[in-house]
Amino acid sequence: MGLLLACVTAPAFSQVTFDRLLKATEEPQNWLTYSGNYAGWRYSTLDQINVSNIGKLQAQWVFQSGVQGLFETTPLVVDGVLYGTGPEDVAFAVDARTGKAIWRYKRALPEKMTICCGHVNRGFAILGSKVFMATLDAHVIALDTKTGNLVWDVEAADPSKGYSFTLAPLVVKDKVVVGVSGGEYGIRGFIDAYDANTGKRVWRHYTVPIPGEPGAETWSGNSWKTGGAPAWITGSYDPELNLLYWPTGNPSPDLYGRERQGDNLFSDCMLALDADTGKLKWYFQFTPHDVYDYDATEVPILLDAEWNGQPRKLLIHANRNGFFYVLDRASGQFLLAKQYAKVTWAKGINAAGRPIPQFQDLPLSGTTNLCPSVLGSTNWFSPSYNPQTGWVYVSAFERCESFTSWPQPYEEGHRFIGSTGNKLKDEKDWGAVRALDPHTGDLKWEFKFFSGPWAGTLSTAGGLVFTGDIDGNLIALDARSGEHLWHFQTGAAINSVPMTYSVDGKEYIVIPAGGALFAFGLPEGDTQGH
Repeated sequence: MGLLLACVTAPAFSQVTFDRLLKATEEPQNWLTYSGNYAGWRYSTLDQINVSNIGKLQAQWVFQSGVQGLFETTPLVVDGVLYGTGPEDVAFAVDARTGKAIWRYKRALPEKMTICCGHVNRGFAILGSKVFMATLDAHVIALDTKTGNLVWDVEAADPSKGYSFTLAPLVVKDKVVVGVSGGEYGIRGFIDAYDANTGKRVWRHYTVPIPGEPGAETWSGNSWKTGGAPAWITGSYDPELNLLYWPTGNPSPDLYGRERQGDNLFSDCMLALDADTGKLKWYFQFTPHDVYDYDATEVPILLDAEWNGQPRKLLIHANRNGFFYVLDRASGQFLLAKQYAKVTWAKGINAAGRPIPQFQDLPLSGTTNLCPSVLGSTNWFSPSYNPQTGWVYVSAFERCESFTSWPQPYEEGHRFIGSTGNKLKDEKDWGAVRALDPHTGDLKWEFKFFSGPWAGTLSTAGGLVFTGDIDGNLIALDARSGEHLWHFQTGAAINSVPMTYSVDGKEYIVIPAGGALFAFGLPEGDTQGH
């Protein structure tokens, strides 16, 4: 059960319909989905804050979440109300003008939980008068937007076996879609859809097939039973095709593959699912038989553009394995792959889009130095696309690692890794925001970070790209040149992705840092449109 902590007078609350979600780009004052729109662009047409006045940007308000940990949420904003989540499954609604709390919710979590990589929650989805949250103890819940009171609560899986949720759900039509975490524990991954009104599960798509199903032949013996392939980041949606595009993570165990011979479908894939039924329409596997922990759990970007002179529905994906991909999202056809970060694990990508790895399985003796590290060339933090420049902006992480690999018996609810990765001695992590041409994968510019980044990008019609660094700086770059234009030191590491909205004609940029949510805007008198 959740706990309502406080409630004060709120601004007017609005109903959010599916039609509004479909037309989210027509409401730039709001931020209605995790990625800002169904296409995963993280782009806003707001331009009050722009290249000519970015130097005047100032902190407007700060909201303290009350908890510490990795603060990875992307808030939603609907007509002046901001809804966000935080570590340990706290949640809140605040006045988007002032940061004043309207309500707070804290989930009563088990004392002991089997969770990898931080007790994080990346945000809400919204429909009608409910916000939806996927929880660390593997439940999906609905809260009332006005009060934060619990409306319904459904258990999706047994958290004691390593199942959990860390992503922001995606609402499509009348369904709440979520993907499970827990690939480090030998779970069997899945993507679920729940009825937004009742919480009843409508469909489940398992990401690891059982014997007799297509793809089962890619798992030797009974290795499918502990196959992993989690789906722990939010996907994208094409309403014309009625397809969900959902990325999946590593097979289990992560770096030891000798007992799971084969490609290990559908790990490290992009899945195209019928939104009504969850049925698989096509898939593309980026890293077959992954023994490097190269999850494909990065948000896909959907573009309608010409390809070789013909109009195509494209899917753009900067993958953790170091390659930048372009696929036809109607058919799954491979169109392009190009290296965008340092890669030594593979010799290249063949004409069918399949990597040519240095090893089938990692050597069992000693260590093997490879790039990128298990953290990948990027990670869960979102890229963005700016239609003004036509470029994709990716936060790239540059780190190589010494890999080891060994057999490990499976024990339910315990880490199932079979490996370690260790940072190379005398090598410093670093990274960069890289602007990439989605038609060629060519690098247009890069802005280097002092340390490896853990924050994604937001692009705007003001000619800006916003990002953050692990050293605590919120940073604004020129979208066309990559020039550093402004930064603000928040005092804590930034482990999230910026977003933007406007209220009463004033634009705000919001970023979580430490345990706080920071909102920035122009001073009064400098808020005229660009």
